[in-house]
Amino acid sequence: MTLKNNGYVFALLALVIFSIQDAISKYLGTSYPPIFIATIRFWAFGVFAIIIAVSKSGSLAQAMRTKHPYLQLLRGAVLAIQVAAVITSFALVGLARTQALLAATPLLVALLSVPLLGERVGWRRMLSICIGFAGVILLLSPSGGSFEITLIVPIVCVFLYGFYIIATRRVSRDDSALTSFFYTGVAGAAAISLVGPFYWTTMPWVDWAWTISICITGALSHYLLIKAYDLLDAVAVQPLTYLQIVFAAIIGVTVFGETLSYNTILGSIIVTLAGIFTVWREAMVARQRARSRKDTPA
Repeated sequence: MTLKNNGYVFALLALVIFSIQDAISKYLGTSYPPIFIATIRFWAFGVFAIIIAVSKSGSLAQAMRTKHPYLQLLRGAVLAIQVAAVITSFALVGLARTQALLAATPLLVALLSVPLLGERVGWRRMLSICIGFAGVILLLSPSGGSFEITLIVPIVCVFLYGFYIIATRRVSRDDSALTSFFYTGVAGAAAISLVGPFYWTTMPWVDWAWTISICITGALSHYLLIKAYDLLDAVAVQPLTYLQIVFAAIIGVTVFGETLSYNTILGSIIVTLAGIFTVWREAMVARQRARSRKDTPA
């Protein structure tokens, strides 16, 4: 098996484990405060981020070196809030619809990158963004009826994660991916620790076992995803992430008894195709710019 094929295996395994982690989070989020579950997850993630950063960079000081300390801290805090909101959405809205709505994040990022990062979005990507948001409208009205107030939660999740990605792109201009990964885990764990302990809840040992399992699956899935990105370009990995919608739908229907309307299925397909095209087109434009800079004489 080639290294490239290994990369696809790592990516697929990571996505399967992410989906299992989401299912466990939904189960726990229906019985315990989501912010409490998110706190435990981020404590484990923070420890994992420190271990990875130190092992790869050689020292903690090297991993902490950044030109954007405040933005890095804000990134971690925003992601911690987003994770708590996602767990809440899993419990209120369901796995399938939450993941389908989260799939619209690349569309929002492409749109916001124009005013916030000064990037250009051509007519092709703008058209795909508009089509994708049409799919979002279908997802927000799964039966063609009135808007459900609980859908505000996954919408907030999309905007929070969109800001996180925009901020990540900004710091990546000067900081390494390893430094950003370090601050994501550590800053997120520190931020959620300010409020998480106030929601501490007594759990039976069985649910503590489930809680520990999401910490283990979280570390394992991130490790596999890191390995995938080491072997594959981001443009090869990102389209695979849309498989989480499929996995979430299967788990949601078979395990939690969720129902999928035609609007939900059609909306998911539209958002997925629009998102994949947006990611692919963005990568093509970046390659063309890189090639033109290389061909331009000094």
